[in-house]
Amino acid sequence: MAPFISIIIPNRNGEATIGLCLEAAHASKYEPFEVIVVDDHSEDGSIEAIERFPCKLIRLEEHGGASKARNIGARHSRGGVLFFTDADCLLQEDTLAIAAESFSSNGPGTVIGGTYTPDPYDRGFFNSFQSIFINYSECKNADNADYVAAHAMVIAADAFKENQGFPENFLPVAEDVEFSHRLRRAGRRIIINPRLQVRHIFNFSLYRSLLNAVHKSMNWTVYSIANRDVFADSGTASTELKTTAGFCGVNVALLLLFAYFRDPLFLYLTAAPIGLSLWVSRNLLMAFLKGGGALFAAAATAYFLFLYPLAVVGGGLAGLLRYHSRQERR
Repeated sequence: MAPFISIIIPNRNGEATIGLCLEAAHASKYEPFEVIVVDDHSEDGSIEAIERFPCKLIRLEEHGGASKARNIGARHSRGGVLFFTDADCLLQEDTLAIAAESFSSNGPGTVIGGTYTPDPYDRGFFNSFQSIFINYSECKNADNADYVAAHAMVIAADAFKENQGFPENFLPVAEDVEFSHRLRRAGRRIIINPRLQVRHIFNFSLYRSLLNAVHKSMNWTVYSIANRDVFADSGTASTELKTTAGFCGVNVALLLLFAYFRDPLFLYLTAAPIGLSLWVSRNLLMAFLKGGGALFAAAATAYFLFLYPLAVVGGGLAGLLRYHSRQERR
């Protein structure tokens, strides 16, 4: 029999996207399933948008965070299989069928993750860049994934309960990483099914893209230092991104030396870090080419090498300071 799947969606002021999310979920060709939306004390028109759909709505009386909303949704679910996604993600018609197939073939001891479609819901350079980057990064180590992201997570309800769910009052963007690591320590297998995809709504501008990089890098750094895996090849905190950010920092130092000493040798030396970044990131750059064509790939490569890593380095430094500040308060 096809497993009964409970789709669990946390929502916080998601009026702009939750209707599209629920429309896509209910367009699924898979049966049987239910949709549970846990509204995290929204202050916009989310409730009106949610109530237009035949889903179970749970309203929190005060803001508690995405992890708490997901955990409450799980406690109110009926399915033997839980599918977690976000209010700005759109399931494809076959997403649940692929989830059920992957769950059945791998067994209840396996936690299965999906990823974003390479093409986002909203067109535009920064949206496409982010979607392709995440798709590539999450899928490249599919059989030995470091974590499963909460935008497409499939887990047995019993396994979720036994391992106490997502950590509440935890670092934003890292709660699914911590949960995945805890699941692995408990003996659960973690994999990614590249066919299991949701289409993400980014609405990114240059500013929003860089701000997202700073925010994620800051929280990743705090968690990674505490977890002692700063240099791990971990999903979007990938070897490609970390290497490029490091080489970008080297080139910034070389440019400052050139500005001070006026010696062109420092300019020539910047070619080495750029070349090494291109080599380390060659497969990602091919993903840009495949996903958007030659002109897009050229622009995405330039953005990934010269501007995006500056935001990552800035977020990493902020995370380092935040980590040391936490340690001093203990």
